[in-house]
Amino acid sequence: MTLSVSKGQTVDLRTQPVDEVLDRVARSLQVRFLPDTVVRKRRSVGARSNRDTWVRVERRLLDKITDQGWNGTECAARLEGVAQPAWQGCVVWRDVDGPVMWRADETGLLPAAPVGSAVLSEAPELPDEWWKALNASLDALAVQRTKRVATPDTDTITQELVTETVRSAFPGDFDTHVRRWVPAHADLNWANMTAPVFSVFDWEDWGNAPQGLDSASLWASSLAVPTLADRVRQERRRDFESRDGKLMTLFVCSKILGPYAHPEDPRLESARCMAEQVIEELQAR
Repeated sequence: MTLSVSKGQTVDLRTQPVDEVLDRVARSLQVRFLPDTVVRKRRSVGARSNRDTWVRVERRLLDKITDQGWNGTECAARLEGVAQPAWQGCVVWRDVDGPVMWRADETGLLPAAPVGSAVLSEAPELPDEWWKALNASLDALAVQRTKRVATPDTDTITQELVTETVRSAFPGDFDTHVRRWVPAHADLNWANMTAPVFSVFDWEDWGNAPQGLDSASLWASSLAVPTLADRVRQERRRDFESRDGKLMTLFVCSKILGPYAHPEDPRLESARCMAEQVIEELQAR
């Protein structure tokens, strides 16, 4: 037995008991977890093992698992030129108490600590070499070939989703059609990258997405620190100048400004100003 969760109930693994889940994973992978290394997030729990690996355990509802499966971290192991921890193995099972799947992926340890939280409030100290490594990995990722489709926020990204999300916040007269789809991490933020040695992790949602999704997502995670947001736009200029990159800028802005906007989000004004600028640029084309 894992967690006793009723159907449709929202579960936050930061507050729910997870000892039985971790015990099951430890037995299956034949590892022992170091108790003081456990990191708990809303949908996942991670810990360091006694064989110097990291194990990430995620809970996902069945209706959030598409026909392509739920093995993003495993599939990402074949990506060339992308700095990431080496994948080593996994265990997957269905919860007996509801429409839920559990998956644990074991990878090598991160080469450094995560940069920070998903949305930063202070600028991190990142050397030029770090930005070069970021660009090299994102550029290498974009030229890979895959049949996977990205699932940002566990939602499969489609043309329909892009249009609906953008229109939920910006009902203006401009075309929302995506022209170029390329492989993307699909959850690129400051909590999923390391520094001072660059690597990117948490690959469960990667797949094809509109060009510029990763760059726009990282920019959105930086908006509370204007100089950092500007640096992201400078480094990923080619994405942001593309038509699809402009659409992805609106896509991430709509998540900040749309129906679920938080009134105290420090990114609101910056997102609003950028959205107005981008809409003007799209209407001028």
